[in-house]
Amino acid sequence: MNGWNIADILEEIADALPESLALAHGDVAVSWSEMNHRANGVAQQLLNSGLVEQDKVAQYLYNSPHYIESVLASFKAGMAIVNTNYRYAADELVYLWDNADVCAVVFHATFCPQIEEIKHRLPNIRLWLWVDDGSHPCPDWAIDYESAAASGSPANVEGPWGRSGDHLMLLYTGGTTGMPKGVMWRQDDLVGALESSNRNKLPDEPTAGVAAARLNGPGPKGLPGAPLMHGTGFFNSLSTMLLGGSTTTLTGRNFDVDELLSTIESARINSISIVGDAFAKPMLRALDANEGRWDLSSLRVIISSGVMWSRETKDGLLRHNERLIMVDSLGSSEAIGMASNVSTKDSAESGTGSFSLGPNTRVVTEDGRDVEPGSGERGRVALRGRTPIGYYKDEEKSAATFQIIDGVRYSIPGDWAEVRADGSVALLGRGSQCINTGGEKVYPEEVEETIKTHHSVADCAVVGVPDERFGQAICAIVELLDPSIDDDTLVEHVRSKIARYKAPKHVIRVDTVGRAVNGKLDYKRLTAMALDSIPGS
Repeated sequence: MNGWNIADILEEIADALPESLALAHGDVAVSWSEMNHRANGVAQQLLNSGLVEQDKVAQYLYNSPHYIESVLASFKAGMAIVNTNYRYAADELVYLWDNADVCAVVFHATFCPQIEEIKHRLPNIRLWLWVDDGSHPCPDWAIDYESAAASGSPANVEGPWGRSGDHLMLLYTGGTTGMPKGVMWRQDDLVGALESSNRNKLPDEPTAGVAAARLNGPGPKGLPGAPLMHGTGFFNSLSTMLLGGSTTTLTGRNFDVDELLSTIESARINSISIVGDAFAKPMLRALDANEGRWDLSSLRVIISSGVMWSRETKDGLLRHNERLIMVDSLGSSEAIGMASNVSTKDSAESGTGSFSLGPNTRVVTEDGRDVEPGSGERGRVALRGRTPIGYYKDEEKSAATFQIIDGVRYSIPGDWAEVRADGSVALLGRGSQCINTGGEKVYPEEVEETIKTHHSVADCAVVGVPDERFGQAICAIVELLDPSIDDDTLVEHVRSKIARYKAPKHVIRVDTVGRAVNGKLDYKRLTAMALDSIPGS
C-alpha cells in the first residue's frame, strides 16, 4: 500500500460507526454503513461499465449526499474524480471534460438539457449516471444512479488493480486568468494536508485499524456553506468525514442565509465552512435583524478560505455567539493551510488579511529570497510539504506554480504578502489582479476590504481601468445598502484608512457585483463592465 487511500479510511470508519450519521440533506439522513453500501453499488457500476484504473469520473451535481457518495464510489474503484462547476455553459463543460479525459459523469437530472446539447461532442464518456431530482426523466443514454446505489452490499468493492495513495483526485480551479486548470492531488498527500492541523492525526504510513482506533465516537457535525464542487466546501467536508463526522448540505441551490442558520439550529451543527464576507456578512445582517431567532449554541467553529473575512464582521458574529472559534485560512486548490488567523472572544488576532505562517510556509521574493520581517518588501507565499503534483496535462503552468527553492519543492499559487516586524503576514492579494497606478502597485483585495468597512456598502469589487496620466486608475464597483451615500464619501473613507493613491478614481454602482457561489469575483467580466461604464475608457 503506497500511502493513505481515502476509500480505505472511510470504510474503516463505516465499520466502526455503522449507525452514526454520515450525510444529511433536508429530510434525508444517511448512516455511515448505508453510505458505504450505496457507494459499493455505484463503484460496481463504474467497473461493470468498463472503466479502468484512474479513469476520470466527473461530479456534475449540486450539494447533495450523492456528491460524497459518488466520490467514495470512485475512490473505491480506483478512479479519479473531477469536480464540475454547474454554472458552466456548453463550451466550458466540453472543454473541462475533454481536458480532464472524463469517462463517466454523475449528474443531477436538471442538467439533462445541457448534456443533450453537448453529448455528441464528448465521445469518450462511456457512462452517464442520472440522479433524480424531479425535473427530467432518466434518458435512454443514462443509467439510474439510485438503481446502482441500491444494489450495493456490505462487501467492499475495489478494482482488480487495488488501491493506492498515489491514486488522484483532480480539482479544477477556474482561476481569474485563462481556462480552468486541473490540480492533481495524490490521495495520500491530500490526507496529509487535511490532517496537518489535527492533534490526533493519522501516521504517515498507513496501518490497518488506525483510522477507526483514534475515534471516540462520532465526529463533528459539519456543514459546507459553499458548494462541494469548489475546494473550500469539499476539502472541509472531507476533513470532517476523516474524523468520523457528518456532512449536512443545504437543500437550496442558491445561498439562503435563513436556511443556513435554521439548519445550524435544527441539525445542531458544530462547524461550518464559508467563503469570507460573501457569506459572513449576510449571516451577521440576518442575526442582527432577528435577535434571538436562531439557537446557534451548538456552533463552535467557522472556517473561511478563499476570500478575506473582515475583523468587523467577525466581531459582530461573536456578539451572537461568544463561544465561536473563527478560523481564517489562507489556502487554495494548490496549497492547503499556508497560514491562518484564529479569532475568539478573548483573541486580539482578528485583523482583516492578517495571518500567522504555518511551519512549512515562507514568503519569498521573485528571486527566491525570504522577505525580511518589517522591511516593507513584498513576496509570494510559498508552501512546502504536502502539495499537489502539478496541473493535469500542463507542464508549463505546473513549472510556474510548483518551484524548487533551495533544493525544496514549493507550491506558489500567487498570493502576495508583506511580513510585519512581529512575523505576522499581511495578505495583499493575487498578483494577477494587481493594479499599477502611477508606478505604485495596488492590490484590489486591500481596497475592497477597506470600502466594505463603510456601513453603507454590502459588497465591492475593485478593478484597474486605463488612465492617460497614471497608466491605470482604480475603479470601485459597489453594491450598496444605502444608495443615498455619495461617491465622495466612499472615496474619503478609503483615504482615511489607507494610502491616498489607493482610493478609487471611479465609482460604479450596481445591484450586485455578481459573486459566484464560491464567493469569488469574475474580474474579467467586471473590468469589461467598468470599461463600458466609464466614458473614454
